[in-house]
Amino acid sequence: MKWLLLLSLVALTECIYKVPLVKKKSLRQTLIENGKLDDFLKKSNFNPAMKYLPKEVAAVLSTQALENYMDMEYFGTIGIGTPPQEFTVIFDTGSANLWVPSVYCSSPACSNHNLFNPQQSSTFQATSQSVSIAYGTGSMTGILGYDTVQVGGISDTNQIFGLSETEPGSFLYESPFDGILGLAYPSIAASGATPVFDNIWNQGLISQDLFSVYLSSDDQSGSVVMFGGIDSSYYTGELYWVPLSAEGYWQITVDSITMNGEAIACSQGCQAIVDTGTSMLAGPVNAIAYIQSYIGASQNSYNQMAISCSAINNLPDIVFTINGVEYPLPASAYILQNQQGCTSGFQGMDLPSASGDLWILGDVFIRQYFVVFDRANNQVGLAALA
Repeated sequence: MKWLLLLSLVALTECIYKVPLVKKKSLRQTLIENGKLDDFLKKSNFNPAMKYLPKEVAAVLSTQALENYMDMEYFGTIGIGTPPQEFTVIFDTGSANLWVPSVYCSSPACSNHNLFNPQQSSTFQATSQSVSIAYGTGSMTGILGYDTVQVGGISDTNQIFGLSETEPGSFLYESPFDGILGLAYPSIAASGATPVFDNIWNQGLISQDLFSVYLSSDDQSGSVVMFGGIDSSYYTGELYWVPLSAEGYWQITVDSITMNGEAIACSQGCQAIVDTGTSMLAGPVNAIAYIQSYIGASQNSYNQMAISCSAINNLPDIVFTINGVEYPLPASAYILQNQQGCTSGFQGMDLPSASGDLWILGDVFIRQYFVVFDRANNQVGLAALA
């Protein structure tokens, strides 16, 4: 699904690289201000679950709408090639490929974004492989090539990546980011391409087989992705570990979702994906509809679930119990505020899997916790923010 200058190597006790992320005005906000949101939603073939569907299903559906990146789009700047050509990319734990727009692309979305030109890189290596990727709010097709990628102070050589040839639809045209850098497992990478993190680890460029994420909130700066280590200054208390229930997406088991001690969803346990590339906190349509009703949210003319801003001071925490530990989500987190008012941070979408419908713990959840994605031990670490 779907966003800065690179910091150089940060000297911690271990070899940790940090990529700063910034937050820009969202696509939804831009469309609202220009009176185009309703028209955009009507014209787009909306299915935010696209990137989680099997490839044979995804191929049938095409351009998706904005909902997975409505209000909080985090992205950082990377360099590709020699000399480096700069691109802003979403660091997306819900996908596994790196791709950027290229000079081979003639789609409108490529007319207002940075384009990679392989002829201007002395280290580019072409391939004859093609790549096709579908996300919740857009898609791309293109070719694969190899080059050096500069990310977080790391020089990642011989990295395979996609050069877009088509980026259909209007979502990517309106988006403030150029491409996507996937941080999920290689098993879900399109065309079998080696993800950036795997290539960095395989080259021995970091000291630990993990990366950490901190996403700031309320327009604050300082969001980072840390490759190869954990910076304890970002969190307080204990870092609790949650074993993965599947290794593809960063999938875990949630024990229950409660409010005031009462189960409001997931009473028998459910599966969830920790996804930095999804703005909202998403779950099965019926379960989310119940939560929306519970918190007093209703659909407005912009297809948003509107809620009174005063509810922030009145509604209790929604508590996610994961591996026996409670992770409260205050109303200030699950109610999103902007100049037009307040909306719910929950979104309904049915994502069937062998273990039941999946939930997506997107940025609404991640902004409340420091998250460690541990590839070495196939687990996720969660801790309260400092």
